Amino acid sequence: MAVFLVAPLAAGHAQQAPSQSQNPAWFVPGPAHPAGPAAPARPAARATAAPAPAAPNLENAPPDTDVPAGATQQQIEVALPPPPDVPPIPKGTPPPAAVIGIISLPDVMHGSTAYSAVDKELSSRRQKLNEDAQKEQTTLRDLGQALANDRGRMSPEQIRGKERELQDRIATSRRKFAERNRIIQEAGQYALAQIERTLRLVVQQVAAARGMNLVLHGPQAALYLPDYDITPQVVTELNKVQPSVVIPPDGISVLDMKPIAAAAGPAAPTATPVSASPDKPAPTQKK
Repeated sequence: MAVFLVAPLAAGHAQQAPSQSQNPAWFVPGPAHPAGPAAPARPAARATAAPAPAAPNLENAPPDTDVPAGATQQQIEVALPPPPDVPPIPKGTPPPAAVIGIISLPDVMHGSTAYSAVDKELSSRRQKLNEDAQKEQTTLRDLGQALANDRGRMSPEQIRGKERELQDRIATSRRKFAERNRIIQEAGQYALAQIERTLRLVVQQVAAARGMNLVLHGPQAALYLPDYDITPQVVTELNKVQPSVVIPPDGISVLDMKPIAAAAGPAAPTATPVSASPDKPAPTQKK
């Protein structure tokens, strides 16, 4: 089995963001949350501020002689005990000569059919989330305006009750949309983990087939010949062994899914494969 050196895959993908920039390379939803509606402003209570006490002048204060000064790094090194003896190590077998390969992980993800399909599916879910958030924001704005218009015809108790209802509605909406956004991000991480797991095995197989024992990321090499680049072959093999991935149904957390290999039982939501389509992404089904 060839040994290869590949940095964490997520670090290679995080340089770009799919469906949100010109060079998509990562389908996990961004951390941005849908803009939540702002609570209606309340008039500030009038209160007479007490005069603030004068801050003590610490610039010319005498030093605290009760606290001993800490030891410097040089003093610590001088106080160290003698080092242990390190005996010479017998000469061992040298490693084999390096046979290097080059791979571009962003290009691998762009060429992956499973990655493209998941990117489209999650983009659709993010778009639906943003649309629902905008509708809720408009509804809350209308409720706040109606409360302002009816304030003159209501008693103070009624006004306070309506304000509490509006504040509760705003808090509930924020929690709901934050939860939906978290579930979308979980789905992206779940799908990406499947691709990364298979990609590691594919890189090992391609490197072994070509006699390579060291594989580097493209940006780590300033110059290399095209013959060193195994990216096209990795893309081909990856699409053969994993043309699609499993993604949780829309609105279902990964933690609430039934294990894929478990026997069929009562009604726990299961995930379905998502694969690329020439016309549109395969829809996610709920069971």
